[in-house]
Amino acid sequence: MASACSSMASISILLLSLAILLETPLAISSTEEVHDLLSRYGFPRGLIPSSVKEYSLSENGNFEVRMDNPCYVQFDDLVYYDKKITGRLAYESISDLSGIQAKKLFLWVPVTGIHAASAYVQFHVGALSETLPAEQFDTVPVCKL
Repeated sequence: MASACSSMASISILLLSLAILLETPLAISSTEEVHDLLSRYGFPRGLIPSSVKEYSLSENGNFEVRMDNPCYVQFDDLVYYDKKITGRLAYESISDLSGIQAKKLFLWVPVTGIHAASAYVQFHVGALSETLPAEQFDTVPVCKL
């Protein structure tokens, strides 16, 4: 009886440890690796600027990217990257995105999601979206402060 209780306690501790380990994000500090990760998920490498300090990606796809500083990049529109960018990453899809804004006319609008499809990238701003050629994001951009 004591042996059975001891085995159950050991299994419980093992399962609890495994659950904690799987929920702990993997922190990686190489900017090259985050751009490679984008490619593996079907996105062009240049969606995120070169000034990434570190990022983390959980098993469930939740991610956090930390930049050295907030910055701006000029694509078709001027885009603002906050010091911290978060969202959920899946193949060809980023949802629940925060930390990126695009300037439309005289307004800054938050980009809430991004979808990739071979030659195009679609950016979502709430219920609205804009589709741009993926080649525009092939090169990793440099931030302007």
